[in-house]
Parts: sequence; C-alpha cells; structure tokens
Amino acid sequence: MNLSFKIAKRYLLGKKSHNIINLISLVSVMGVFTGTMALIIVLSVFNGFGNLVISLYDTFDPDIKIVTAKGKTFDNATLDMSAIRSVPGVTYAAYTLEENGLVKYNDKQFIATIKGVDNTLINRTGIAQSVVSGTDKVEEGSRKNAIIGSGIAYSLGIHIEGDWSQLSIYMPDKKATSLTNPESAFRENDIIPGGVFSIQQDFDSKYVLVPVDFIRELAGETNRSSAVEVMINKNADEASVIAALKKISGEKFVVKSRLEQHEFMYKILHSEKWAVFLILSFIMVIGIFNILGTLTMLVIEKKEDILTLKYLGAPFLLIRNVFFYQGLMIAFTGIVGGLLSGALICYLQQTFGFVKLGNAESFVVEAYPVDMQLMDFINVFAVVFFIGAIASFVVSGHLVRKRYQA
Repeated sequence: MNLSFKIAKRYLLGKKSHNIINLISLVSVMGVFTGTMALIIVLSVFNGFGNLVISLYDTFDPDIKIVTAKGKTFDNATLDMSAIRSVPGVTYAAYTLEENGLVKYNDKQFIATIKGVDNTLINRTGIAQSVVSGTDKVEEGSRKNAIIGSGIAYSLGIHIEGDWSQLSIYMPDKKATSLTNPESAFRENDIIPGGVFSIQQDFDSKYVLVPVDFIRELAGETNRSSAVEVMINKNADEASVIAALKKISGEKFVVKSRLEQHEFMYKILHSEKWAVFLILSFIMVIGIFNILGTLTMLVIEKKEDILTLKYLGAPFLLIRNVFFYQGLMIAFTGIVGGLLSGALICYLQQTFGFVKLGNAESFVVEAYPVDMQLMDFINVFAVVFFIGAIASFVVSGHLVRKRYQA
C-alpha cells in the first residue's frame, strides 16, 4: 500500500486530539453528501419530466414521418408506398394531410389544424387510448367522424353525447379567382363530432382529426398528402429503417425520426437539464471547499508529525500526498453516500410516489416523475470528485508547504 495513502487513512479513521476536528470532518463529508444527493435527485426528476413530455408527443406522433423537402404537400404518385410498406421493420404506413381551417359549431368558431388520418393509424400511434369521450374511429362504415382535441371541444362547447349538431369546417378554395363574393373563396363541409381526445395542450388546442378522404375533398387535394406516417416494430433497428426509407424516397423528401419531428423541444429539454447540472455543480464548489477547513485543522494538529517525517527524510510530495489523499477520501465518502442515498430516494419516489404535485388532478401524473440514468451517476461522480480533487490538491499543497518550510 502507498505510504502516503496508508498514513492518510490512519489520520482519517484514527482518534483526533480535538473533537472539533471530528465534527469539521463530518461537516465536510455531509456537505459533499448533500450536494451529490441533490444533483442526482434533480437530474432524475428532470429525466422523469422529460420522458413524460416525450411520451405525450409519442402518443400523437408516428415512429417515422416522411415529408416533402420543399413545399407543404406532394403528389402521392411521387412516393412508392408499396416499397415503403415492404421495408423490414415497417408495420404500417399511411398518407396523411394537414390543412388549417375554420371550425364552426353552432354559433362558435375556432381556427384549427385539420388532419386527415385513418382508423389504423389512430390505433397504432396511441391516439385511440387518449380518446376521453365518444368514438376513437374517424370512419364507421359510411359515417365519417371528427375526433376533436379537448381544448377545441371546450372552446366550441361540444358535447358528444346527446347533441346532434354538425361540425362545419371551412377551408380556402385554392381555385377561387373572384374576390367579389367572399363566400365563394371558401369550401365548406359538415362532419359529425364523434369523439374528443386529450393528450396535452399542444395537441388538444390545435388538432381536429378527420378521415383523410374527407379533408382531401374539402381542400381540393384529391391525390396529394402532406406526409407519410410510418410505424415500425419495437424490435426494429430504427437507423436501418430510416436509411432504407431515405433510399426509397430520394432527395426530394425528408425522413424524420421521433427526435427530429420535435428537434427543438428535445434540445430545450436537454439544455435545461444540463443548465441545472452546471448551476448545481457551481454550488457544489462551495460545499467542496468545506474540505479546506478540515485539512487546515488536520495540518495544524499534525504539525509535529510533519516535522518528524521531514527530519526522517520524507520528501515534500510524500507529506503533501498524505493530506491530499485525506481530502480525496472525504470527497469520495460523501459522493458515494450521496449517490446511494439519492438513488434510494429516487427509487422510493418511483415506487410509491411520496412527493405529490400540487393540484395533481390537473396534471397527467399525480406524483413527481423520476427516471434514474446511469450516465447521470457517472457524470455526477466524475464532476464532484474532480472538484474535490482540485480543492484537496491546492489546499494540501499550500498548507503543507508552509509547515514543511518552517
């Protein structure tokens, strides 16, 4: 065993001549312990909220979306749908069309995004499980239904049960040439409000889902779509599927993964998490410098030992390393304890949900969501230990040099 480390271990575990030194050592360990535990808990909660938001988007979005590189819509004939559906790993693919329109119900109006889909896509994406009232099908035999976001339904005062009013949808007529009659500049069609879905505000206050043929007829886009939405097998290699789809679609189309469909949102979530990590790391610097007080008192207590070792021929580095290693052991003890305690608290929160959200009934979840990730533990250990090592190295070198040269 390294001599410096052996002496440092004896100093740390051995009885001190002054109880205050034991207390200061404990305070140093607890400072590192508390900061490390807080880092792990905060990062895990951020992971939980991030995963919750992503899961809500995943409920509405397909696994992969193919859109045109230029413009808003494309001719269906420019994509080989049979080739897309035959790609290994693809379980379903369908054309969709999105257009902005005015939705009118009785005497109330709302500007919404009208999205044309089919029943299979609704079931594959998970939208069907988010329908809170009425049917989860946009087509039932010859009947065509609109599935409306809960925010829009609330604004329009739509009641699915016991109300036979039709939902009127207006869209600009792209073929209109005369402006003398404003009414002729719009196309209008009615549809039955069949269901209401609730996912999250971004979708609930934006979308009305209708059969794709209905919106094509209304928009005058008979053979055009705005996207091909693709669902893949859970065990499929997404990268391989995307590569195959890019080869089929060519340069005129963009193939987007789930991440790329909401790239800005993912970047915001990632940036917020690491901004908090950075802020807490700076706070940890203050906590780590409690080690300064511990090492100062230890050097004062062991000043005779330092001189004895010096006269016996011990070099400066050996004596400095004694206190350097002691600082590392204090930091290491606090870090390991903080990581284990943080993991335990996160596990209990995951399992039992002790800490509830305020006004939980208005949220998707009742308790704070938590998700522990191995890389967070590695990063926290590395950062806190590095800060502790730097503090111990600087402080031990400065204090021992003064005693060694005395």
